[in-house]
Amino acid sequence: MNIHEFQAKSLFAQYGIPVPFGKAVYSVDEAEQCAKEIKTDVVVIKAQIHAGGRGKAGGVKLAKDKKDVGKLAGEILGKVLVTHQTGPEGRCVRKLLVEEGININKELYLSLLVDRTYSRPVFITSLEGGMEIEEVAARTPEKVIKEYIDPSVGFQQFNGRNMAFKLGLEPDVIKQFVSMAGKLYRLFVDKGASLIEINPLVITKDNRLIALDAKVSFDDNSLFRHEDVKAFRDLDEEEELEIEASKHGLNYVKLNGNIGCMVNGAGLAMATMDVIKLAGSEPANFLDVGGGASKETVKHAFQILLADNNVKGVFVNIFGGIVRCERIAGGILEAAKEVKLTVPLVVRLDGTNAKEGLEMLRSSGLNLEVASNIWEGAQKIVKLVGGKK
Repeated sequence: MNIHEFQAKSLFAQYGIPVPFGKAVYSVDEAEQCAKEIKTDVVVIKAQIHAGGRGKAGGVKLAKDKKDVGKLAGEILGKVLVTHQTGPEGRCVRKLLVEEGININKELYLSLLVDRTYSRPVFITSLEGGMEIEEVAARTPEKVIKEYIDPSVGFQQFNGRNMAFKLGLEPDVIKQFVSMAGKLYRLFVDKGASLIEINPLVITKDNRLIALDAKVSFDDNSLFRHEDVKAFRDLDEEEELEIEASKHGLNYVKLNGNIGCMVNGAGLAMATMDVIKLAGSEPANFLDVGGGASKETVKHAFQILLADNNVKGVFVNIFGGIVRCERIAGGILEAAKEVKLTVPLVVRLDGTNAKEGLEMLRSSGLNLEVASNIWEGAQKIVKLVGGKK
């Protein structure tokens, strides 16, 4: 789960991590009122959406005179920002972060995430703050510094000093950096985060270290332990179908293709999307009904697939292990009673009770085709929908 910058900064403040003074606002009037509380002459107005690249899209503005805050806030509120992370449809700005301007001397990059290759958290830092770390890694990999943390002992002072010395920080900034890194690690572990990123982390003219930006993502599997974090969820930033899927415990991600995919297991989902592309079309979604899917689960999954207007055909690709294939077939039949099937359907069932499931479908009278393997199924559905969108 992603959260907004102002929410991430509120968490930072709880853990004693320095952030600029500011507030979230939802109207021009609130923005102007907040500006009056800010002591600096310069006021920063930032669009709050779950996407990076806001500045390049016109979502971050500086008011050098507080009289301009209302005008600039009005230019951003309600605007649809299109960035490299939003897709061409963009995101509508419904809220802003209005905060004090900071007298910047130097910009750094700092993040903390789980390196799944080494099965441990890693800090990534660089002197190239304000830049996308992927660009820095591609152009000048020697400027990217990594510090792995042993999860059995957690963050230690030497971890922070290792990074600070490699960054060439001055002694009074080193102390602040080590302290901040330790607090970030505690936040990371305490709240079940999957990513914390500060870009830029700035050193001010008077040598203070401040998190000028904040991005935090959380592991969905840990949210049941953190009601305070769950409260940060913003449904305006999520796809309607993805919200509906989450209500039924389905793993669903909307994509831009025209073939709906219903599978069980993330690995099979990835393989299914790959073979659809190889067959000449594009997947419309990633939908994993899970290993213990019931008839009801499958029915809801089918309804979600057919609610997407871009879906011109559906490929059901199930390998029965824990989930039995006749359950999948029963779910399809239940869904067909409530949702009129107006697009081609290809079903491939294999594994536990596959014969029984396929027989149920064949005798149902539904307009569908059966495939004996994944490649045959992909070719059939692509042919039926007429290729790419």
